Amino acid sequence: MKRILLLLAFLVFLVSQGFSQDILVTNAHIVTMDGEEVLENHAIYVENGQIKRIIPLNARTPRMTAERVIDANGAYVFPGLAEFHAHLPVANDGSTQLQEESMWLYLANGVLRIRSMLGHPTHLDLRRRVNSGVIDGPRVFISGPSFNGNSVSSPSQAVEMVNQQKADGFDHLKIHPGVKLDEMMAISKAAKAAEIPFGGHVPLEVGLENALASGYKSVEHIDGYLEALLPDDVIIDPTTSGPFNLKLVGMVEMDKLPGLIDQTLDEGTYIAPTLTLFDRYFGYIPADEFSQAPEMKYLPGSLIYQWVTSKKQLERSGVLSKENVEPYLQFREKLFMQLHQSGVPMIMASDSPQVFNVPGFSIHHEIKLMADAGMSNYEILKTGSIEPAKYMGKEEEWGKIKEGMAADFVMVAENPLENLKTMQDPLYVVIRGKVFDRERLQSELKKIEINHQRK
Repeated sequence: MKRILLLLAFLVFLVSQGFSQDILVTNAHIVTMDGEEVLENHAIYVENGQIKRIIPLNARTPRMTAERVIDANGAYVFPGLAEFHAHLPVANDGSTQLQEESMWLYLANGVLRIRSMLGHPTHLDLRRRVNSGVIDGPRVFISGPSFNGNSVSSPSQAVEMVNQQKADGFDHLKIHPGVKLDEMMAISKAAKAAEIPFGGHVPLEVGLENALASGYKSVEHIDGYLEALLPDDVIIDPTTSGPFNLKLVGMVEMDKLPGLIDQTLDEGTYIAPTLTLFDRYFGYIPADEFSQAPEMKYLPGSLIYQWVTSKKQLERSGVLSKENVEPYLQFREKLFMQLHQSGVPMIMASDSPQVFNVPGFSIHHEIKLMADAGMSNYEILKTGSIEPAKYMGKEEEWGKIKEGMAADFVMVAENPLENLKTMQDPLYVVIRGKVFDRERLQSELKKIEINHQRK
């Protein structure tokens, strides 16, 4: 019995360590993200989930070994990507299948960290299981349940919500439309006292300038900037202005933007642009076209049907005509680049799984749209590595490939600073010092596909 108990204790220890191995990656080119320089022909030695040594390989390099040796054969290693506007499934019925599948969808696409932006108590247990190594997945940061016009009834009640979410262990607060200005100020004061970041949509009654002044850590979807650029005498009627007020884009006054950019920079606010959400949900490409995308096979058919139905309702109403949508998407692209070029920090975000944005896969759609807008490959990679680490105050722990940092990285065939598409097909993913090769990642994807085969 004593031996059995000792064995069980050892197995629990292994699980808590995520079966982390000492790893030696050789013959790799390293995109450190500590500047744009690539360290060619180097080795990475990992111990206890941490990068211990980064070693140039030459004739004088001593012989090295480890429990797991990976010959990169000239492949490229980079810190992996982020999804900093995710919506994790809820395990209301006790089934965690969709949550666990989401974890693999992210890993298989080289996404090593996520910020879930609509929290639920079951997400806290998911984070615990991932962080303890019970299940595999990216690093998870969880926002609490939404602060909105239905959940917030007064400033004092809003303060209670802040303190309860902090006590429950959530990492972030999520703001939605409907919050009044006095309630927002109360949330701000309480959140700062509790040292928990907050951000989200910009409620109309609050407005962008007040939201920034309150201490918004992030503005989601670039939401609020369009409204802030409208003439002061415009009264917004959400029942006629279209989704995200897209029909009002022709009225914006761009001469207001420099002042808003200055305030955004002064407050240190980040932007989660979610370009792909607007391209796919509120764009003019038909729902039926997106519903046939290859990655839809990894989600339940009932969810895809809901997405098709939702978008087709907008299509039938005429609001998603090319005449309405094209100027709006062009405005968002221009605004995105002006904010970026002015130095406003961007965090990689695609709003998955939302309409036609499948976890993991949607990040690559977001990357393409950022590139199409004019952002450089290096700056795109920053939005998925350095900036999310800074956002969470973890820039000394992850976000770069550097000695002393977490052993979280992805290996791909080509240099992502030159070819962004190479990141769509990871050769290896290493998270917390645990290795997943391409065969394992593809195997997990196949299991998910089988789970959701259409009948």
